[in-house]
Amino acid sequence: MKNPKSWLAVLAAAFLVLLVPPLVSSGSGEDVGGHIRGLRLMVPNTPGGGYDITARTAAKAIEDAGLNGNTEVFNLPGAGGTVGLGRLVSERGNGKLAMSMGLGVVGSVYTNKSPSTLQDTTPIARLTEEADIVVVGKDSPYRDITELIEAWRADPGAVSVGGGSSPGGPDHLAPMLMAEAVGIAPPDVRYVSYDGGGELMASVLGGEVGFGVSGIGETRDQIDAGELRALAVTSPRRVPGIDAPTLRESGVDVSFTNWRGVVAPPGISDTARDKLITMFTGLHDTPQWQEALRLNGWADAFQAGDEFGAFLEEENGRVVKVLKELGLA
Repeated sequence: MKNPKSWLAVLAAAFLVLLVPPLVSSGSGEDVGGHIRGLRLMVPNTPGGGYDITARTAAKAIEDAGLNGNTEVFNLPGAGGTVGLGRLVSERGNGKLAMSMGLGVVGSVYTNKSPSTLQDTTPIARLTEEADIVVVGKDSPYRDITELIEAWRADPGAVSVGGGSSPGGPDHLAPMLMAEAVGIAPPDVRYVSYDGGGELMASVLGGEVGFGVSGIGETRDQIDAGELRALAVTSPRRVPGIDAPTLRESGVDVSFTNWRGVVAPPGISDTARDKLITMFTGLHDTPQWQEALRLNGWADAFQAGDEFGAFLEEENGRVVKVLKELGLA
């Protein structure tokens, strides 16, 4: 062999290509009945985050209820979900791909100046609504939300806040609205962004940030285990099973909820769109999904198809308005 190094490079490149799974199932055969053979569900953040928990919970409930065969869930994190969004939009016409997403992606499109937007996607369904929760580690000096707010107001730079979304996402907007409500200028807030709730919780538990703001579903296990202390929820009412007041009860005039749903690539056929909408509509009515809502503290916020598309347009306008008010857009 004249150039063994070149030959080895070719082999290495070929091996890497084999490691990347195809986006469309390579199996032969057509979809059977209403099932979508080879369906893949993308999660645009790291394992353990809200999109990840929602996607894996939905995929399992869909399979257990017999609504579809095995659905592969895979993670493609980066830039607050906009890396995954760009991948989804580039898969134009692929009716066997969908993406778990939510309010965080709406804001990240603007703060990350993403060339792809949610208006480029095919809306499938909104699934859940969820309060954010303010948490600290079990060894934190802050015993309640009042103590935290006092310390934060006294020296905003010394009390950092972590969130499982990039600037513009729900875990960022919630503490910014909190800061504004207690007299802290949003630019003075020391916000540390993590790509999903899994990374955030490790940081809170390790004392790397003063407090964390995330979804209840991402924190409940650690709260139940005594590793995290819940200080307040951002919803208008208390959350069953969580021993924490609302922010408004605690004198902080903020009410805020997050939501999550599913979108598909642009340009898919009407048949593919209808199959996805039918599948997620069927999921909504299953006992498996109703139990998942209860266990995760998620509120049912189901909308499908055009109704969800109209909601996305309204939400886009609302988020842009908030970002501008906070000087973030």
